[in-house]
Amino acid sequence: MGASSRNLSSTIVSALVTLLLVVFIAYPLGTVLVESFNIRGPMTPERLSVVTSEALDAMPADERDKNIARWVATATMNEQVDAVAAAFGLSGIAVDWDRKAAYNIQKRHADAAIARLTPDEAARFDEIYPLAHIMQHKRSALAFKVRDALGQEKFDQLRNGTESRFGLDHYLEVARKSHLRLAAWNSLSLALCATITTIAAAFALAYSINSGAVRRPQLTRAVLLTPLVAPPVLIATATLMLFGRRGLVTHTLLDQWLGLIDAEQTNLYGFAGILMAQTLAFIPPALIVFDNVMRKHNGDLHEASAGLGARHGQSFTHVTLPMYWPAFKRAAVLVFILSLTDFGNPMLLGRDMPVLAGVIYDQITAYQNTPLAAAICVWLLVPSLLLYLVLEAFGRRKRYVSNGGGRAADLAIPVSWRIGLSAFTGTIVLIIATVYGTMALGAVTRIWGVDWSFTLGYFTSEGVNVGLGGSGYGSSDRGLGLVWDSVVIAGIAAPIGGLMGILVGYVIERLRPPGANIIFFIALAPAILPGIIFGIGYIIAFNLPFGIKALALTGTSAILVINILFSNLFVGILATRAALQGLDPAVDEAAESLGAGLVSRFFRVTLPMLKPALLLGTLYVFIDGLTTLSSVIFLVSGNHKLASVAIFNHAASGEFGYAGAKSVVLLAIALMAMALIWLIERKPQMKRRRKRDQNFLMHQEQTS
Repeated sequence: MGASSRNLSSTIVSALVTLLLVVFIAYPLGTVLVESFNIRGPMTPERLSVVTSEALDAMPADERDKNIARWVATATMNEQVDAVAAAFGLSGIAVDWDRKAAYNIQKRHADAAIARLTPDEAARFDEIYPLAHIMQHKRSALAFKVRDALGQEKFDQLRNGTESRFGLDHYLEVARKSHLRLAAWNSLSLALCATITTIAAAFALAYSINSGAVRRPQLTRAVLLTPLVAPPVLIATATLMLFGRRGLVTHTLLDQWLGLIDAEQTNLYGFAGILMAQTLAFIPPALIVFDNVMRKHNGDLHEASAGLGARHGQSFTHVTLPMYWPAFKRAAVLVFILSLTDFGNPMLLGRDMPVLAGVIYDQITAYQNTPLAAAICVWLLVPSLLLYLVLEAFGRRKRYVSNGGGRAADLAIPVSWRIGLSAFTGTIVLIIATVYGTMALGAVTRIWGVDWSFTLGYFTSEGVNVGLGGSGYGSSDRGLGLVWDSVVIAGIAAPIGGLMGILVGYVIERLRPPGANIIFFIALAPAILPGIIFGIGYIIAFNLPFGIKALALTGTSAILVINILFSNLFVGILATRAALQGLDPAVDEAAESLGAGLVSRFFRVTLPMLKPALLLGTLYVFIDGLTTLSSVIFLVSGNHKLASVAIFNHAASGEFGYAGAKSVVLLAIALMAMALIWLIERKPQMKRRRKRDQNFLMHQEQTS
């Protein structure tokens, strides 16, 4: 095969891979940014006043003064009231009368409000009142008078009071509106607190596992990481079932049995409940960060510190904590982003506590206001980026290297430390077990908090007639039908995603086309950016992709498959690159010298050697497809739903039985998938071991 033919094949494959990543990752994320600047629809009063003022300035001065005086003088009572209210709003003065009352009543209150103005406020009001009247009731007349001076576009804007332009209005709206400012403050304060509590807990758990404080570290690690394969709102749902208004602890035990509290007033709704749920939910990813670093840590450092006379506490403070500073930084940024973009836990447990992620959900689902939602998504990235830069500024010139790592210290930790760490770890393990136990119990309980009789109805399509009207959204999603739908969607995305991850990793690592680092960055973007941004990007990008209606994907199962596939592609890519870096390129070169083409080499030589990476990428896509929420909640439709979204809706509606049944089955399927992948990986090893044993026995027989 000639060099030109090889280069052509590599170029074609690299171009196709790049095109797919650009279309299904870069394009949706880019549309979010563009949409955030898109201003369309009715103008705000402030913007309308500016446009009206510009139109007035286009008239000759004497004609302008005459028209303003005539328009104001001929205003009706209704128009006067509207103009006063608008002028108050533009002046920053609160309208303290009922705007829904009859106009004659409003007129009296408006006149009284004007009389109470201070001299400065009155001067400002007198200046703005004519403009307020004209922009509300005389825009059309003004527009036709200055049509030639305005041009067609500005003429239509003024006459209709609508506009379509690019600007920063949606970004500024977060600062202008009080409810958005409150949501921003709640999000930031919650993210900071969740970061502190989660990082502290995850570090303690990782240190406990890797220091020998617990007896069965492998089992403990597996239990602590189990929430990664569970639906994301499972912990919040269990919190409601235990500590909500009808909670097992608050309502049944403390209220009904012991009479110590009123569960309607004393429960975990609000900041404390969200913080607890987020801490438990975010411990696993933070634990992975700390655990990976601690496994590579060199125990010789602690032994050397002890040899110099340092007590365990001193060694921990001066050696352990400084060495893990990079892990602290990565985990802190990770948890901060997860908390800032989490809407499931706040919406279930927050009740009247708004957060920005919840505002995004409302803007998309209730108002279809994608520009404002996109702007808030971009805002969510700013605090995370600032936190990252601040943390990176500390210890920038220091090196955190442990040569010859991967060996735990032979020194036993003090008994007091062992007891404390074991107790803390055992408590977290017990809490996680309680969460799963609660969901399992809820799945077979007739009416949680009311009727504790046993039932399996929540696992059937008929459901359970609880006599409460089935008021929730999820009432129509009874049984396990959506679970099997989720399995199908995830089952389609998983093998394609696994193979795609191998292909992209192969292109980046072996073919190395121009811009390979950019390709890798695009593929890694879904891992860096919150899932909620990726989901909104798909709504904007594929509702009318590239302006072609025939290519629209919204409302189809295809958009769910593609979103799940590309949002989790990075795992297979990272695994592939790591594997290829450990494989000798000479194998690939030998196949090429024997006449194998690029496609043949990839499928017959490279792919079999990358089987572990393929299985890992496939498994990750499948499990995330079963449990993902933030990225797909905006993409589901009446005909194509997912169990994870249904669980969220069930929990929000108080239908804990349906939420528990689906959660238990999803968790069981995820665990079975992990076990299947483990068996597939182990099967070749077992065959090789049996063959080795057989060869050994044959050799023994021959020698004897």
